[in-house]
Amino acid sequence: MALIIRRFSNNDATKIALLLKRNFLEINSNDYPLVQMHKLAAEYTPEKISTQAIFGHTYVAEINDTLVGTGTICPFWNSQTESIILSLFVQPEFHGQGIGSAIMKYLEQDEFYLRAHRIEVPASRTAKEFYLHLGYQLKYAEGIEDENGYIRMEKRR
Repeated sequence: MALIIRRFSNNDATKIALLLKRNFLEINSNDYPLVQMHKLAAEYTPEKISTQAIFGHTYVAEINDTLVGTGTICPFWNSQTESIILSLFVQPEFHGQGIGSAIMKYLEQDEFYLRAHRIEVPASRTAKEFYLHLGYQLKYAEGIEDENGYIRMEKRR
C-alpha cells in the first residue's frame, strides 16, 4: 500500500469537501456541538477548497488512487515571514496510520513553510495532541480557544 502525496488539482475539490465533511461530522463532533460541525461541513464547499488552493499550496495524499488526506499551507495574512496550516484532515478509517504526519512533512518542505519564521495552526480540540506531538506549541499559554473554538498553536523556526 503506497502512499503518494501530490499537489492539488481542481478535480480534487469535491473529494476534499467530502473528506472534510466526514471528519467534521464523524470525528470533530465528539468535541464540538453537532450543529457547529454541520455548519462547517456546509461552508467547506468544493469552491471554497479551490479558492483556498489559489492562495496557498494544497496537497493530497492518495493510496491506490483513493484520496485519503489533505493539507494546505498559506502565507499568514499575506506575510512573507509567517505562514498558516489549514484543513489538515485524513479519512477517518485511515486515522492513526501516519498519513497526517506524512502530509505535515510535505507541508514543512513547502516554500511557504521554509520562508516563514513562524507557522500557525488553528487546531481543533480533536487535533491538539497531534500538533503538540509534531512540535507545535500553544500560542497562548492557557490554550484559550478563539471565537470559532480553535486552539491557536505555533512553531517558530
